Amino acid sequence: MSKYLVAKYGEARLPRYTSYPTAPAFGEAVGPEQYAAALKDVARGDPVSLYLHVPFCRSMCWYCGCHTTITQKDAPILDYLDVMSREIELVAKAAEGGIPVRNVHFGGGTPTIMKPHEFAALMKKLRTSFDFEDDTSIAVEIDPRTLDSQMIAALGENGVNRASLGVQSFDPVVQKAINRIQTFNQTKAAVAGLRAYGVTSINFDLIYGLPFQTVDSCIETVQMAVELRPERFAVFGYAHVPAFKKHQRLIDETALPGASERNEQAEAIAQELVAAGYVQIGLDHFALPDDELAVASTKGRLHRNFQGYTTDDCSTLIGLGASSIGRLTSGYYQNHVAIGRYTEMVASGILPTAKGYILTDEDRLRAQVIERLMCDFEVDVAKISGKAGYEVEFLLDRNERLEELIRDGVAVAVDGRVSVTKDSRFMVRAVAAAFDAYLGASGRTHSKAA
Repeated sequence: MSKYLVAKYGEARLPRYTSYPTAPAFGEAVGPEQYAAALKDVARGDPVSLYLHVPFCRSMCWYCGCHTTITQKDAPILDYLDVMSREIELVAKAAEGGIPVRNVHFGGGTPTIMKPHEFAALMKKLRTSFDFEDDTSIAVEIDPRTLDSQMIAALGENGVNRASLGVQSFDPVVQKAINRIQTFNQTKAAVAGLRAYGVTSINFDLIYGLPFQTVDSCIETVQMAVELRPERFAVFGYAHVPAFKKHQRLIDETALPGASERNEQAEAIAQELVAAGYVQIGLDHFALPDDELAVASTKGRLHRNFQGYTTDDCSTLIGLGASSIGRLTSGYYQNHVAIGRYTEMVASGILPTAKGYILTDEDRLRAQVIERLMCDFEVDVAKISGKAGYEVEFLLDRNERLEELIRDGVAVAVDGRVSVTKDSRFMVRAVAAAFDAYLGASGRTHSKAA
């Protein structure tokens, strides 16, 4: 990518477009009553996905952008799991029927902070409250530093077949600067244990743009990581937003790489992974050629949700736990972020919905265009618009953002089809933003585009 484009677009703060509209557009006019009404249709529809948020960690990683709480005690975790179990009951009751489940994802925080018997009890609650398919996929996000053999066994015995391990960087200088010391051997032991208990798909998360990170250290991290041959990699650029995440103020801002350096790191990681036999998927994922993510990408069946790129084609996602976001046919519904308020609502027998967004036909049109751009780097705007009952000119005429991107050679528009030029694919979020009707309306700070 040219230095001119990196300088112009690389510092832009843009959404990751794991949803549309994005969370800053959500409002408090949508609450428990609207969510309860929307849930009534779930059991009569296609299978759904579940997301369970476990917002606890033993220590704070200074780069973290997640909603999490640090605790050395187990009591808050156990209390929270009791509340989540009650929320599961409330959701099942509101749906007025068995909810068919195809996918389950545990995110955090650190989901494996639970004790093995607590995880087993939570899985039992899910299976008795919802109708699991015979081959329901169950995924868990894992911190290898705190994973022990008993928890590995509990994961395997309760049907977990996917795991995502935080790695970020194996460079000890970078690890010290972000307060996350994790050895290669800790990661290797976690992978071996998970494999032995039937986890067939493992993902590693890597981050570039961290303090003191260099192209060489990025390459070295990739070379070490591919020795363990995970099926997938997710590679993210560090989003430095200390105004929203106060613990990020502990990071030395003078040690953070600039836009050009971040781009060089991202390209180096991508080149190293491709050289190691991985296929690049969309903006920031990589997978072995026979992995279902790579297959979906080649066949145009890739999707994007709050966990990033996915093969999950469920139209409904039910979020459980504090801060979780659900996506139903009618729109988005987010739980209270504060654990105390979340607990109060559930204890009162009320769905803990804090805010949300009811989708319009135009939102659905724009969401589909943005998703295809993010997944395929191109989109047939004319075809999608026509199916939705809109003229192609509705999204393309007087689209100043798109016109500027075309002038700069980042995008091309021909006969109603918009595509991102090959050398500018790291700028795909900038092209997607050209179809975002809400961008800039909230004043919310997003991550850098490159």
